[in-house]
Amino acid sequence: MTSTEAITDSEDSGPSGYAAARLRLLQQEARSGPPRRAALARLTDDWLTGLFTAAATRAGVRGAALVAVGGYGRGELSPRSDLDLLLLHDGSADAAAVAALADAVWYPVWDLGLALDHSVRTPGEARKTAGEDLKVQLGLLDARPVAGDLGLVASLRTAILADWRNQAPKRLPALHELCQERAERAGELQFLLEPDLKEARGGLRDATALRAVAASWVADAPREGLDRARRTLLDARDALHLTTGRATDRLALQEQDQVAGALGLLDADTLLRQVYEAARTVSYATDVTWREVNRVLRARSVRPRLRAMLSGSLGGTKPAPERAPLADGVVEADGEVVLARAARPDRDPVLTLRAAAAAAEAGLPLSRHLVRHLATTVRPLPVPWPPEAREELVTLLGAGEATVGVWEALEAEGIITRLLPDWERVHCRPQRNPVHTWTVDRHLVETAVRAASLTRRVHRPDLLLVAALLHDIGKGWPGDHSVAGEVIARDMATRIGFDQHDVGVIATLVRHHLLLVETATRRDLDDPATVRSVAEAVSSTSTLELLHALTEADALATGPAAWSAWRASLVADLVKRVAAVLAGEEPEETEEGAPGAEHERLAIEALRTGEPVLTLHTRPEEPAGDGEVEPVGVELLIALPDRPGVLPAAAGVLALHRLTVRAADLRAVELPNEVGESADLLLLSWRVAAEYGSLPQAARLRADLVRALEGSLDIRARLAEREASYPRRRGVKAPPPRVTVAAAGSRRATVIEVRAQDAPGLLHRIGNALESSAVRVRSAHVSTLGANAVDAFYVTGTDGEPLPELRAAEVAREVEKALG
Repeated sequence: MTSTEAITDSEDSGPSGYAAARLRLLQQEARSGPPRRAALARLTDDWLTGLFTAAATRAGVRGAALVAVGGYGRGELSPRSDLDLLLLHDGSADAAAVAALADAVWYPVWDLGLALDHSVRTPGEARKTAGEDLKVQLGLLDARPVAGDLGLVASLRTAILADWRNQAPKRLPALHELCQERAERAGELQFLLEPDLKEARGGLRDATALRAVAASWVADAPREGLDRARRTLLDARDALHLTTGRATDRLALQEQDQVAGALGLLDADTLLRQVYEAARTVSYATDVTWREVNRVLRARSVRPRLRAMLSGSLGGTKPAPERAPLADGVVEADGEVVLARAARPDRDPVLTLRAAAAAAEAGLPLSRHLVRHLATTVRPLPVPWPPEAREELVTLLGAGEATVGVWEALEAEGIITRLLPDWERVHCRPQRNPVHTWTVDRHLVETAVRAASLTRRVHRPDLLLVAALLHDIGKGWPGDHSVAGEVIARDMATRIGFDQHDVGVIATLVRHHLLLVETATRRDLDDPATVRSVAEAVSSTSTLELLHALTEADALATGPAAWSAWRASLVADLVKRVAAVLAGEEPEETEEGAPGAEHERLAIEALRTGEPVLTLHTRPEEPAGDGEVEPVGVELLIALPDRPGVLPAAAGVLALHRLTVRAADLRAVELPNEVGESADLLLLSWRVAAEYGSLPQAARLRADLVRALEGSLDIRARLAEREASYPRRRGVKAPPPRVTVAAAGSRRATVIEVRAQDAPGLLHRIGNALESSAVRVRSAHVSTLGANAVDAFYVTGTDGEPLPELRAAEVAREVEKALG
């Protein structure tokens, strides 16, 4: 059925007939993608043609046309797209008649509730406005006649295109700047969990900008895969419009499963991978195109002066571009890396990696033609790789920030997956944890970039860089990614050409890449069992050295919430203790670590008064790995006699005062009292931040803590009352909390691990659940990563001994139930 027939079959060709035909078209599940967008554009054309023709006859207007611009001009109407229309007239008709014609077209569109972007102009006015407003000019590049005087539209199109080409030296830099500003504002589509399909870098706006560049005749974008990428993004936007019923371009988390289903995809992750792949194609084409635009415009600006200089001495002969050698078979020419004339890619399987390493070290981009030529002509590397290939890979990874652009160029032509077949599993794979900034594959490259700055700290920088590249390679497989990654990394390291010993080290680093940071932030470092378990896993000081650097690189490449000077100091402390054990020393069998000077002062005062004593102040931490001093925020220290209910009371008071706990440590210690007997004290060290506003006074915190411990302050009721007063906001449903018993976590206590969505009062609820389970909390280690709380509680029974296995599992279930 044609679009005209669709209207004819309805009651009439007016708004109600168009609306009915439009609804039928959008409900045809078998008709989607470009055919539906084109059909919707034709249907709309036919309706608007009827409106325009009748109105022009009534108003007596000749020499006018209705013009579709922008996306409608390209015939790409999504279900909720705006109608971008220009009423073009030659200026011969009376202004009132033209206004009546415009109203007769615009008002029916508005009556249907369709979004309309409209204007009324003569060709001269349209050209003038386009010359002043870049966005108007971009829209007119896609101008298409809908109804009326076709010659008038053709004349305008010719003039607009001529203006665009003549003004390219000025307009293209302005367009580039506009694209860069939008990218900074909207982010990179290929890495966002809730991407804007239109505005983000690599989205539909960038694809449109590439069409505009091509229309300027200055440069053309790489065409391979670009049309398919645009279609993927447009199809996703269509499904998003139909799923939400709104004109939105943001692919929100709560709608991704429905959009995936509408597109016939398995799940939201499959959808995001497709969208990311498309965005990566557009982004790469954008980078290549703007580089070529800048090169051409730069050459045009230099050429007149150069001609004048050379006209007398060289008779106008065009000089050959300089070609500076970079490596065997690789040279620099005109700011890019290209092949030397004597290079033989068909006989040199290492050439691809050599060119990539040379480009990264020189901080230069690989020529697109070079990458395509290498992809089609270079023979596969033998397995295992020869030493030269391995060394070139290490050189590439060690080049720092310049590695990223070179790696992306190789990925765009599929070279990385040919070199490392297992890379396909992580390619464009999303990471649902909001702590992560990047997709899995980009995170691996970013980790290598970070590791490159740490290579002077280790004896084997090659093992560090390759382990950084492979540490999350198991995320493309089921189960624990560290366990799966160990097997894959072993195979890949063997493929790359490392010997058996080095393969084992890389596999160990991948298997235990989370060991140091998780142990340092979630375990009691004064417990000898903690230090011994890490020493057994690492087995050598050289591997410990590498693991320490990998831990920092991984965290820095994850995102700002994953690393801080505080975490760095905890990891460094753990590494120092483990190194001592590996050197033959035994960890001290102390009951608890000695309190610091500040805590000791507070402990003595609490012992003397029998009351809580606390301090609240800001203090900078020691320099982190980058040498900068990072403010810790606010540190709250509390000392008080040991008694039931301290943890939930203290946590509840902090929540009432709108203090967010970033990290916390609780431990029990014994100090001698005045008569020489030992007295039990609790020492709490909290890193907190105000949700908003200023910090509360320490005196108020102490007073409320005393009231909470006495029972006169009902924290649970106050928190529930405050929560009830908050408006309910629609958001993504967080995964349920998970509470487990850590196997062999300690010989002195049972370790209960809690992983949950961070929320006000969470630590208070955990503390209450543990108190209700009649266990004693010896120490607690609390950390927050973005929206995730990861806490560990060392608990014993009332007899001070670790819990029996069944009892520990029961406590874990009770805590999980309380949080659910």
